[in-house]
Amino acid sequence: MTSAVNRSAVLDSAHTGDIKGALGTIRFDDDGPRRGLPAKLKTLLAIVGPGLIVMVGDNDAGAFATYGQAGQDYGTHLLWTLLLLVPVLYVNQEMVLRLGAVTGVGHARLILERFGKFWGAFSVLDLFLLNALTLVTEFIGVTMAAGYLGLPKLLSVVLAAGVIIAAAFTGSFRRFERTAVLFCLGSLLLIPISVAAHPPIGRLVHGFAVPSLPAGSTGMAALMLLVIGIVGTTVAPWQLFFQQSYVIDKRITPRFLRYEKADLWLGIVIVVVGAAAITGLGAAAFAGTKDFGHFTDSTGMAKGLAAYAGKTVGALFAVALLDASIIGAFAVSLSSAYALGDVLGIKHSLHRGVKQAKGFYAVYAGLIGVAATIVLIPGSPLGLLTEGVQTLAGVLLPSATVFLLLLCNDRQVLGPWVNGRATNVFTSVVVGLLVTLSVVLTVAVLYPGVTAGQILKIVAVCAGAGGAAGGYGLLRRRARTAASPVDRTGREHWRMPPLTELARPVMTTGGKIGMGALRTYLAVAMVLVIVKIAQAVLAG
Repeated sequence: MTSAVNRSAVLDSAHTGDIKGALGTIRFDDDGPRRGLPAKLKTLLAIVGPGLIVMVGDNDAGAFATYGQAGQDYGTHLLWTLLLLVPVLYVNQEMVLRLGAVTGVGHARLILERFGKFWGAFSVLDLFLLNALTLVTEFIGVTMAAGYLGLPKLLSVVLAAGVIIAAAFTGSFRRFERTAVLFCLGSLLLIPISVAAHPPIGRLVHGFAVPSLPAGSTGMAALMLLVIGIVGTTVAPWQLFFQQSYVIDKRITPRFLRYEKADLWLGIVIVVVGAAAITGLGAAAFAGTKDFGHFTDSTGMAKGLAAYAGKTVGALFAVALLDASIIGAFAVSLSSAYALGDVLGIKHSLHRGVKQAKGFYAVYAGLIGVAATIVLIPGSPLGLLTEGVQTLAGVLLPSATVFLLLLCNDRQVLGPWVNGRATNVFTSVVVGLLVTLSVVLTVAVLYPGVTAGQILKIVAVCAGAGGAAGGYGLLRRRARTAASPVDRTGREHWRMPPLTELARPVMTTGGKIGMGALRTYLAVAMVLVIVKIAQAVLAG
């Protein structure tokens, strides 16, 4: 492994150098030990950013709607799902930050190099499609917040787009991160809003601690789909691409991984607190009213809060929605720009000015401009676009996690940093669950009349097939590991060699069958869902 120590696979030279974070700097040649709490805290402050931004960006306009619906329609009964998602969030994001720090290469480029042009192109096209639609939902959030606050729609959208573009166009990574962290701090506005609305603390604690479903629910299929929506809102494909590339652009190396993991935990805590606050606000504001169980949108949430706790609380909720929409747009746009830079091999770093990385900034600004324009077009089917985002994200979600798991078990890519057995077992279970949720979402969109019983049958079939496939895969991996155990010595200084020096991975027969099945399912499901949405648009 020593041959890899002095070589780097980093694709853009701007990704190497001093760490210039929003809250501190670490020099490139600073390899001294951190002794004492002040030194460790100073290092942590310099590292904070990637985990915080990706997690807070996850509580975007779509999340406000999903968590708000959970609270308004079902009270505190679904809060326990948030705690179940905490380990899923951590394990997935820990794997991509490890990939970023160790390889220096973005997620899309690794997929292209290790799995071929088809999957590389598919991953980028899929990301671009989802991110473009997701950005539309962010600007829908901007218009909802602005409308509630009495601000002109056109001016609000143009100003929001201008802020999002200007934050990245400074040619300074530090200036962008400071802006993004400032908006992340704005998300904490949900805490004083919750204090002012005084949701029922006892019911909140019970909802977290005791898994339950609403008693006597007449729409079990709708309830199950909302639970799936919570999962899809919390675990999104763009998060994987964004954090891996952002870790690379921030120049974080393996020796700072433990600090980056602390940054990730900080973000997870904030995102869970925020999600719980939105759910609790919906539960408190609508309990016992005629609107309980009849969620409309985030504007309806703000109006309900104003009626329950006063106009100031409603206005602050709208401001929090506006803040969430902007930080979500930051992250989603960057994930696309980074992915394109990775795949095409163009310069792609916030450390570079616009003239040095024209393609990177053109993609970033172009996506923002298109999304803002769509929202401003009179008669645009914004509701269907929002539904399309959620559905396509659910359909495509498993493929991102499958590639993540495969890359984190590729010894040429991660060397001594490859996954351990516990991480593989947990992630395999998560992949099985995501595939199941994807299938259920696809069926529900194609056949709106699907019943709860039919959904349970789909879940049972997927669970059986997933269990068999997972067991087979784990047995094969155990045999390979026993024959060639992983040497993890000296991993603090191990980096992936240049991509040109890596041998192409050999796909097993089982792997080829699995990848072929995944390819077929994704192609068929995507076409059917897009056709269904197009039919709905034409019918409208």
